[in-house]
Amino acid sequence: MMSQQMTQPLHITTDAHGVCRLTLNRPQYANALDGDLIHQLLSVIVQLRSDPALRLLILSGRGDFFSSGADLHWMQQMAAADEKTNHTDALELALLLEELASLPVPTLARVNGPAYGGAIGLIAACDIAIASSSASFTCSEVRLGLIPAVIAPYVIAAIGQRQARRWFLTGKTFEATLAQQMGLVHQLVLPDELDEAVEHETQNLLKGGPQAQAQVKQLTNEWLSMSPLSSEDTARLLAEVRASSEGREGLAAFIEKRKPEWLK
Repeated sequence: MMSQQMTQPLHITTDAHGVCRLTLNRPQYANALDGDLIHQLLSVIVQLRSDPALRLLILSGRGDFFSSGADLHWMQQMAAADEKTNHTDALELALLLEELASLPVPTLARVNGPAYGGAIGLIAACDIAIASSSASFTCSEVRLGLIPAVIAPYVIAAIGQRQARRWFLTGKTFEATLAQQMGLVHQLVLPDELDEAVEHETQNLLKGGPQAQAQVKQLTNEWLSMSPLSSEDTARLLAEVRASSEGREGLAAFIEKRKPEWLK
């Protein structure tokens, strides 16, 4: 088994069966996503694409959170940056989700705890999601004056336009049982049963023919690609909103623990 030290923000292991486990490893920051972690995830997944021994990718988080979404300090930096810089940054997240969704092997999200914002995009971009009953989900971008542009195609594909509108527009938290009912996660188990459920699904997936599974991925992704918004489109849209006055105000209000101007 190949492994990296657990001090790295992304922990990677690959076993003899070709099962690669990527673990978000920033538990002290609730596995928040920043530019470095997104870049690492993208780089690793691109490299895995050319690995003939790869059979399955499992994505999870270390500790109590799957991921709390965007790192606060990183978001502060983005709020101070211009639209071009924000576009470059948003495009990398968009490309990460695209690479994850189009990886020619099954992908499984092991949702060990709460997932916010961009983390929900990671879950939706995976083929299968198994969640702990302790998990909860929040698309709170609008409460910061932002929009979930980059994750939207994947979340809408998972739960449908009608449900997505509600949760995107309100920014409310929804629990794991509702996430399962809507189709964001396929299976819900008690926390101490999560690893067993993931292992059971892993064994089921390893029974499939690798070429057939790759063709299934291609078939279903061709359906997803009918979306009129490309990765470039969603990244540009997010960059515009991040750099807007409302986006800057929403983030500043959150950091300063005050109400944004639109609530005064």
